[in-house]
Amino acid sequence: MLVKQVTDINEKQRISREILEGLLEWFEVTESRENFIAESADQPFFAAFENSEPVGFLCLKETGRDSVELAVMGVKKDFHRHGAGRELFSAAKDFAAAEGYSFMQVKTVKMGMYEDYDRTNRFYISLGFKELEVLPLWDEANPCQVYVMYIGK
Repeated sequence: MLVKQVTDINEKQRISREILEGLLEWFEVTESRENFIAESADQPFFAAFENSEPVGFLCLKETGRDSVELAVMGVKKDFHRHGAGRELFSAAKDFAAAEGYSFMQVKTVKMGMYEDYDRTNRFYISLGFKELEVLPLWDEANPCQVYVMYIGK
């Protein structure tokens, strides 16, 4: 598997669309999915490839002078639990640290709400993210769990 940073705007949007449209359990709301795809054009973007075909991607978004957010990430279902997500995260974390960020955060639905998101929570925890807080950011049925990680020197 090859992970590389993608800079071409059209390629970013093509890859993000292909991946997210295959993950409707997590990205079922069309408006949100389209926002992720549109925003990917202007964000640091990393993609995982198997035999030159994209199997996953990750975008970062600056949230402050010292912090960056793992804004959106998706891996094709056939590649879940095969290392693509970890490799994408590792490349993005190295990039963020090299850019001088001290912290990385990620937001997802709170553990215990839905099994699909429970797997997502366990993945982030396995990467070393720590729980910061739960916010009523989205709606009552989808409380926002914020995880953080120190990546600075």
